[in-house]
Amino acid sequence: MSDNLLKKYGQPLVYKAINPFIELLVRWKVRPNTITTIGLLINTIATVIFVYGGERGERNDHSFIGWAGVVILFAGLFDMIDGRLARVGKMASKYGALYDSALDRYSEMIMFLGICWYLVAHSYFLSSLFAFIAMIGSVMVSYIRARAESLGAHADVGLMQRPERIILIGVSAIACGIFSSAVGSDVKFTVSWFPIPVFETITIFTFPLVILAVLTNITALNRLVYSKKELEEHE
Repeated sequence: MSDNLLKKYGQPLVYKAINPFIELLVRWKVRPNTITTIGLLINTIATVIFVYGGERGERNDHSFIGWAGVVILFAGLFDMIDGRLARVGKMASKYGALYDSALDRYSEMIMFLGICWYLVAHSYFLSSLFAFIAMIGSVMVSYIRARAESLGAHADVGLMQRPERIILIGVSAIACGIFSSAVGSDVKFTVSWFPIPVFETITIFTFPLVILAVLTNITALNRLVYSKKELEEHE
């Protein structure tokens, strides 16, 4: 599964890069909850960029999307730092885990708020609908796992867990910004029998949102079915 691939190949590389910073935070006695809070604030900056781009930017100015993507990926790095800091610094606690999960949900919903705002402001109504569906799926993926684990089941299966979601949104946003700047902000392909453009520059950002809308909800349903089997076995 992609999650296992990320854990097997991605996490060790990231941890190797951030370990010196983690050790510095341990020496400075920085608490993991502080890092979690900073991550939320950084994600809020991404939302501010989306909102500002929606209200002040031109429809074909995708630089706001690109910069928001950079901030989203940077904020995602703090997701790894807080957990690693808790383990390395022996500061892990049940409340810390709860605080981390709660702020992760806030971060994600605030991010989707910014995305939906930007898309609605520039009249990408269909794309904003998919973004909203993706937000629902993202919340349900996390909720079903948390609720299943509270009942004694393990529901960490399926695609599009939080790391994949953040990477997909962040990378597609950056790619959209770069493409717009390097190739063109108004690139568009249409066919006569289709009511909307088959491709335009912003599609680089919005099509992954469609994928996210589908796969997050499939993942949520997969977790529901998987949990049902586990819970029935222990009844």
